[in-house]
Amino acid sequence: MNVTTTRGTLLAAFACVLVGASFTANSVLGEYPYAGGQFLRYGLACLLLLPLAGKGSTARLRALTPRQWVRLILLAAVGMVGFNLTVIAAERTAEPAVPGVFVGCAPVVVAVLVPLLDGRGPRRAVLYGALLVAVGACAVQGWGRTDGAGLAFSVCALAGEVGFAVLAVPVLRPLGPRLLSATVCAVAALESAAVGVLVDGAGWLRRPDTAEAAALLWQGVVVTVVGFVCWYMGMQRIGAERATLFSGLIPVAAAGTAPLVGTGSYGLAQAAGSALVGLGVALGSGALNLTSARRRIGGRARRAAPMATFRGNDRPEWQGARAPEMPE
Repeated sequence: MNVTTTRGTLLAAFACVLVGASFTANSVLGEYPYAGGQFLRYGLACLLLLPLAGKGSTARLRALTPRQWVRLILLAAVGMVGFNLTVIAAERTAEPAVPGVFVGCAPVVVAVLVPLLDGRGPRRAVLYGALLVAVGACAVQGWGRTDGAGLAFSVCALAGEVGFAVLAVPVLRPLGPRLLSATVCAVAALESAAVGVLVDGAGWLRRPDTAEAAALLWQGVVVTVVGFVCWYMGMQRIGAERATLFSGLIPVAAAGTAPLVGTGSYGLAQAAGSALVGLGVALGSGALNLTSARRRIGGRARRAAPMATFRGNDRPEWQGARAPEMPE
């Protein structure tokens, strides 16, 4: 791995661990109006992200095409507001593990879908790694009781998780991670307000108590501001296919932190699933291939040759040539 790839993997992994560790905060908000909580979370995140967006932010937003704006609206609606809504709806008739298992399959879908949209075939190592990650995530979470509605909403949650990565690919380069995060948070806040008024009426927003306020602050500041920026910075460096592999760390982090707050246990199944997720991430990210190559060449020096790095949608750029600037 080169420096760019290493940084990308660390950023994507860190973002997914933050999301997994945030499940405790979600449980505190069970009685708070959903749409109002999302409005506060994304609105706060947008206010914090705007000063970090960098110079020329207004010009970059004005340069977006109508098609790109539609993509941003869909990204917020499908990958953020819609994703959370479908998970809540699925858990009304299904145990939480059911939507978790479906969401754990996102790396496989992204590993196939992104290359097809880009006019190329799936990368074999990434696809095999994604399959291992999906199996590991399922082992960590297990399976629970459900009905047809629970399954349907779980499939919608999977679509939301896939959309959060795939829909961002064409707008990540012109906006950069910080401005992209700020923009989709602003759009998601407006969408949440609209959903709240339509569904909950005048009661869509209320003053949170101390525990709810702390949970909303955690979600807005840590999970959204830090997590989103790290996620998109990682995706910018290693591509959507490889970045989505790290979503398998979400259930692993959730399972690892659950015993600390007395909401679950960590047993043999969770340990085995975590190992499979780690193996899948290592295989799909190229770490295993790199280790094998080093063993084959032993101590022999390699011939000097240009080396491919990846940015954005897994498209190679050759070291030594001038790489196009990308906002961060």
